[in-house]
Amino acid sequence: MAALTTAATAATDMPSGRSVALWVLLGFLGSWLFIRTSARLMRNPNVTWWPGSVKTSGGLHIHHLVWGIGLMVVCGFLGFALEPSTPRSQIIGSLFGIGVGFTLDEFALWLRLQDVYWSEQGRASIDVVVLAAILGTLAVINSGPLFKGAWWEIVIFVALDLALMVVGLAKGKTTLAIIGLLIPVPIGMIAAIRLAKPDSRWARWRYENKPRKLAKARKRNERWEGRRIRFQNAIAGAPDS
Repeated sequence: MAALTTAATAATDMPSGRSVALWVLLGFLGSWLFIRTSARLMRNPNVTWWPGSVKTSGGLHIHHLVWGIGLMVVCGFLGFALEPSTPRSQIIGSLFGIGVGFTLDEFALWLRLQDVYWSEQGRASIDVVVLAAILGTLAVINSGPLFKGAWWEIVIFVALDLALMVVGLAKGKTTLAIIGLLIPVPIGMIAAIRLAKPDSRWARWRYENKPRKLAKARKRNERWEGRRIRFQNAIAGAPDS
């Protein structure tokens, strides 16, 4: 009886994967909103009360991705070293999410090894943050196995899923293709069926001798890019002209 009571208590203290994933997502979104707001305030010459960036006595600017990477490393060690329990796992998960937010906000910098935060290339950070937020939300929502059924059904399903993703990537629909790997119907199908981006591999293969289709792809891409840029400017600030 005592053993059963101990096991029941341990099961009660064991956090669920969905619970920890939720705290990681909340920490990530909260830290990204904070640090991006901080960057926008530092950029505004009329805002003098904000403390600004961290600099050493020698004038070295310590980017916030450094703090993010350090926090992720510490939380990673703690996550492996400590037994999972409530609320310790949620606390470590939220701190890890904060580190992710700080790091991904400067994704374009560690991708290019240049300070392109407020340049046009810096928009890559926003794309990655949006993608990570979507995937994180899906991780919280999904509580069961991704593939179910007999082994041959799983093989067929995975093959079709990967085929949809490859077509979506070839058409330049990177975000939809990656999300479609988790939600093949309808997201993966939309990425594979819709008109390709004009500069994608698919367009070079399939639209070279179809000027009307290529023109349609360019027109649609211009509309989509306009909406995407307005959205990025609204949540993250416009890049330097």
